[in-house]
Amino acid sequence: MAIIAVDGAASDAKAEDQTRGSLLKHKRSGKLVATLNPRGLIQMLLKNRLFTPGPTPILPAAQTAMASFSLHHRTADFRALFTRVLGDMKEFIGTKNDVLVLACSGTGVMEGSVSNLTSPGDKVLVLSAGKFGERWRDLAKAFGCTVELVSAPYGETFSLDEIKAKLTPEVRVVYMQGTESSTGARHDVKGVAGLLSAVKDTLLVVDAITGLGTTHLDVDGWGVDVIIGGSQKALMIPPGLAYCAISERAWKRMETAKSPRYYFDFRQERKSAAKGESAYTPATSLFAALGAALAFVRQMGGGNLAEGREALIDNAELAAEMTRAGAQALGLKLFAEQAPAAALTAIQAPAGVDSSAMVKEFRDTFSAVVANGQGEMKGKMIRIAHIGYYDYMDTIGILAALEQVLASVAAKPVEYGAAVRAAQQIYARSLSEKRQSVGA
Repeated sequence: MAIIAVDGAASDAKAEDQTRGSLLKHKRSGKLVATLNPRGLIQMLLKNRLFTPGPTPILPAAQTAMASFSLHHRTADFRALFTRVLGDMKEFIGTKNDVLVLACSGTGVMEGSVSNLTSPGDKVLVLSAGKFGERWRDLAKAFGCTVELVSAPYGETFSLDEIKAKLTPEVRVVYMQGTESSTGARHDVKGVAGLLSAVKDTLLVVDAITGLGTTHLDVDGWGVDVIIGGSQKALMIPPGLAYCAISERAWKRMETAKSPRYYFDFRQERKSAAKGESAYTPATSLFAALGAALAFVRQMGGGNLAEGREALIDNAELAAEMTRAGAQALGLKLFAEQAPAAALTAIQAPAGVDSSAMVKEFRDTFSAVVANGQGEMKGKMIRIAHIGYYDYMDTIGILAALEQVLASVAAKPVEYGAAVRAAQQIYARSLSEKRQSVGA
């Protein structure tokens, strides 16, 4: 590794150009651990950190598990791992329903939740308030469904009255998100599930890819028929696995659904899973990582996986509250202020500032990767995630970096420490409440 140093001659134009060139090389390659900027100021060592709503930071134990895993997928040892992971996934989700884990992105299981549950011409109700709600709409149309929409503006959530008005007995399935990660909004899964009691044959499918492990969800108690998650979110491993829990009502629907399916034939996966196998070649090293992640969550609960899941969710909720308080202390507006998610915080860019410049400043100055807005929201917001392997230090660090970024791109004074102080106050209050609860 090279470390660039400049003597007093760096103030002349030639040396300044050389220094600038070194810095640019550093930004592109990431190979330099320290350098000087054109003003001759030391730039600190950079560690790449993810603050995106997927992928999220990887659990070290999961990295080790992946690196050392070499079992063949049609052996007794792998079948034991496979069976154990499926059983643990039930506890992580909080369900008694059968769980499938497939080698694909979350969108793959979303597609399977359309193809396995509908027939061409079926009427479905899609609740859409962001890019991933629109994905449900597009998937349903791709399989020939008649799509009824309940829409809400980006950053907002739905009117239960409007959903109730469109929820007729002809609706075969309702598709929704638990958390809309394109906007940072959280939707009322419990409220929507309650409406379905009036239409007994209508199924509820929830994309909780960002919601599981960040939001309290009573899957069986509320009557969610299919709930979907992804490996690269709260479970702290790389992308490549998607999972779902499926109710008996949904399994019965699959027997009459006429949409074509092959790789995403859930019935075939269920038959294979009963034998400790997947229908097709699984992502074996990711299964090992998933096993390690579930063991970590169990450890968070003192040996109880369900309690570990609750602790993981509480961690996300607290980090989210700290992040919102920090952003607001800097005078920034939240994008989903009325129904903010715990998985991520969407923050509007200041007036006159393109959020792309903020994303670039985070990356170039701190090697921190935050998410821009998606589609027409690009340039209008940044999204900071607090999912999975994410703690107090991550929260305080990204807020301190946010202060520096604003000072650089917004061209207005920033009160250094304001965001950090607001977050610390939230944290201190939570500690005080916890102590009082234990004392009681």
